[in-house]
Amino acid sequence: MIEHMFESRGATAHLDAARDQLRAERVAVALKVIEAGRFALARMVELGHAFEDLIVDDWELAAAELGAELGISRGRACTLITQGRDLLTRLPRFADIFATGTVDLRVLRVILHRTALITDPDIMSVIDAHLAQAAPAWNARSDERITELVDWMVIDVDPEAVRRARESRRARAITVEPVGDGMVEIHGRVDAAKGAVFDQRLDELARTTCPDDPRTFDERRADAIDLPALGATALPCECGRDTCPAAGTEAPAGHIVLHLHGDRDTVEGRSDRPALLPGYGPIPAEQVRRMAPRAEVRPVPTATDLGTEGGYQPSRKLTEFISCRDLTCRWPGCNIPAGRCDIDHSVPWPYGPTHPSNTKLYCRIHHLMKTFHCGPQGWRDQQHPDGTITFTAPNGRVYTTKPDGALFFPQLDTPTATLVMPPAPPPSRHRELAAPRRTRTRAQNLAYRIAHERALNRADIEANPPPF
Repeated sequence: MIEHMFESRGATAHLDAARDQLRAERVAVALKVIEAGRFALARMVELGHAFEDLIVDDWELAAAELGAELGISRGRACTLITQGRDLLTRLPRFADIFATGTVDLRVLRVILHRTALITDPDIMSVIDAHLAQAAPAWNARSDERITELVDWMVIDVDPEAVRRARESRRARAITVEPVGDGMVEIHGRVDAAKGAVFDQRLDELARTTCPDDPRTFDERRADAIDLPALGATALPCECGRDTCPAAGTEAPAGHIVLHLHGDRDTVEGRSDRPALLPGYGPIPAEQVRRMAPRAEVRPVPTATDLGTEGGYQPSRKLTEFISCRDLTCRWPGCNIPAGRCDIDHSVPWPYGPTHPSNTKLYCRIHHLMKTFHCGPQGWRDQQHPDGTITFTAPNGRVYTTKPDGALFFPQLDTPTATLVMPPAPPPSRHRELAAPRRTRTRAQNLAYRIAHERALNRADIEANPPPF
């Protein structure tokens, strides 16, 4: 069908259509960003900035509503709010141009980052006017060139606001990204000295095998990646010879815990079905069997094995069941893995029991949100026997999440018991008094970081006055 839809059109007509669709896509993205900013600003006014000094502040409450409605994570919701707010409050003229679809989102990201240190409204207005005129011609430019062009504007009117190379150290990070087939890619930015130590240590470990090890040197370095964390002094050789001179150098067991979910048949060699490493994807059966001798293998309880427990803290068996059933935080759009989540009682304990039908995973932010921003005017959640959670937002909209575990292991879809519980008393009107607080508000933190970076820039300028 698709092959014949445009047979009568020339090739350039498809080119025109692609161009028009790109413009429409940019318009849609721009309006999404701007409306996200408008929503957050309006919601925070409605809240009266009453929670600014709480960990779960007005910003988090707005991000929770936006994330649930758009089906996106907390991080993505916060990014949309930041971009929209800055467009509306700092770059209103450029925002009007951005909304026409003439500027790509990639250009906006660079602009917002490179102008973030400007604090004078008059200077910001000058930059805004320049950007509104110039930025539509930048879509084909590289990020590096756009950075140069924005910095060129900023340095003329506010030299202290030009972001300098020192920020590269503040951007240090290590990321581990799954790429499929039981593999990940590791990217990082660290201090040069630390990187050199790590690089040298991998070389040393890769050289501890005998010459008959079939792996290349680079493969041995990759296989040694976890050994420094485990305290190992050698990489086990894979030559397979009983008389290997490197024999007996197995890495000692460390204290690193990985929760790998799989079938017993896979571990025992009767099946080639992969296991699941949450957050990283399928792990091939062969790799699972190599890991098994050094791992503790524990069966996950089934829904029928578990009942009501007497205390507040779930037992290990119940904790393992909840972690396998849910895999991640159950809040709409959130994908924080089980290892970084708390176990929440849907009906607060002791009014609701410690039972699989009344417990679920929440990351710390969403656990605090449930605890201190719940009730008739806040968020409400209801847990069903199959693990489904129904959420009602403060605006009355309803969202549903289902546990991810059954997508991989259908046996986890077995409903637990239907509980009959007395209604819990309404939350205290003064519960916010017990909520964790910030030492500085979000706005104060931002102002502090900007002032600090500008002060460093000022010192650099005074130490190295023009001409440089």
